Amino acid sequence: MPEPEETLSGAHRRPGEVEVPEWPSRWVGWILFAGVMMIVLGMIHAFQGFVAIFDDTYYLVRPSRLTIHLDYDGWGWIHLGVAVFILIAGIALLSGRVWGRVVGVIVAIASILLNMAFLAAYPIWSTITIAVDVLVIWALTVHGDELRQMLDRK
Repeated sequence: MPEPEETLSGAHRRPGEVEVPEWPSRWVGWILFAGVMMIVLGMIHAFQGFVAIFDDTYYLVRPSRLTIHLDYDGWGWIHLGVAVFILIAGIALLSGRVWGRVVGVIVAIASILLNMAFLAAYPIWSTITIAVDVLVIWALTVHGDELRQMLDRK
């Protein structure tokens, strides 16, 4: 078997084989960002859910003024349900699971829709959450495969 040769990029390959870089793509950082932010988003949704369930007077807007007329207890349970899915997908994403990417995109879309409907009650946090959801979707759809490739090499 011939000895591997080192290329100019620092990668190793045997003659006739495809060059495999030693260092992972710089875009892996976006996937790690998406995974961490999904965990943070899950905690934000859980916080919003607990506030909605335990302190109805916290929000200045009556439930009838929300986009979807639902009492705050109902909104709280919806936020808690989304929080669980986002946390699970974020943890799966950080462990390199492909299904974590798919579920991550789906729950980020659900989070955007949920926060758009909840915008009147919690405008600043809902807007921030929507912006982070968009970044997560971008990172997962554009650069999602690099993390799995990096973990497969180890």
